[in-house]
Amino acid sequence: MAALRYAGLDDTDSEDELPPGWEQRTTKDGWVYYANHSEEKTQWEHPKTGKRKRIAGDLPYGWEQETDENGQVFFVDHINKRTTYLDPRLAFTVDDNPTKPTSRQRYDGSTTAMEILQGRDFTGKVVVVTGANAGIGFETAKSFALHGAHVILACRSMTRANEAVSRILGEWHKAKVEAMTLDLAVLRSVQHFAQAFKAKNVSLHMLICNAGVFALPWSLTKDGLETTFQVNHLGHFYLVQLLQDVLCRSAPARVVVVSSESHRFTDINDSSGKLDLSRLSPSKNDYWAMLAYNRSKLCNILFSNQLHRRLSPRGVTSNAVHPGNLLYSSLHRNWWVYTLLFTLGRPFTKSMGRDTELASEVWPCSVFLPTLAGTGG
Repeated sequence: MAALRYAGLDDTDSEDELPPGWEQRTTKDGWVYYANHSEEKTQWEHPKTGKRKRIAGDLPYGWEQETDENGQVFFVDHINKRTTYLDPRLAFTVDDNPTKPTSRQRYDGSTTAMEILQGRDFTGKVVVVTGANAGIGFETAKSFALHGAHVILACRSMTRANEAVSRILGEWHKAKVEAMTLDLAVLRSVQHFAQAFKAKNVSLHMLICNAGVFALPWSLTKDGLETTFQVNHLGHFYLVQLLQDVLCRSAPARVVVVSSESHRFTDINDSSGKLDLSRLSPSKNDYWAMLAYNRSKLCNILFSNQLHRRLSPRGVTSNAVHPGNLLYSSLHRNWWVYTLLFTLGRPFTKSMGRDTELASEVWPCSVFLPTLAGTGG
């Protein structure tokens, strides 16, 4: 009690009553947080009880939740024609103090993107997701947008990208989401995207390199490189280089590179152990679609590892992730054999609603590549 008295927290009638200068607020997801106007800070725990709380139940009839220009949640009572920043459900909060599980218990194969971000407010954060018009890219973009982030869908097809934007806005009409053209198979398109993004004069807090192709027949891009290698790796490599200065200015920031467990089933060194560049962009006679995919995924991890080593001192982290056993994406569309295999395997894998780069297994690259590129995170 002496400590409470010294802190000025013992002069209220109830343990749930807030001390002077404190205000109770809620997030869009219904989590309660507390604002200390004297010290200009916020926290999730009640300043007296130390408990975390969440809202129970839906809004009363006639009420609607909105967000103001500063990202703060407020409530509209359409029946009585009034607005308030006080959630009418605050009288019905419930304690949320579960035992702290391990990371594997929290983020496993049954975890959804929305569950990962529950209670988090990304208002003011800018996120770019490549290949975000479908699949796990779309689920990731949607989840960030519904939690307040300004999300840019970087896609090759503007038609499909705009359709994805409409789907997100259909779930929350105030979501800050837009589409921009990015074709990773054309390095000039990557350059144009970076220039257009920089022209917006916004920060970049998260760059998610998600776009990819699988099981393509051999072909060369306009830049004269094998398509799988350029789309899955080189295009993203170039994109990060062009946006590196923006990421550093926006620190703390993060790059997430979507790789795959299949990186383990290949090699990019020759018989003497030296890097064989011809394996990265092979000729038609040396091309095998699955091997090309595996090599591109290995390049993703090596790139992410080295990027983390170089930029983490400047506040930019980089992680490579494995999205898990997921056969609900459209990666198989290029060959009917893979389509058949993906279809047969779907009952035993994660659905699209339960996968996202947010919930994927994050690889500290040093765990399995200690001899290739040092340590990373």
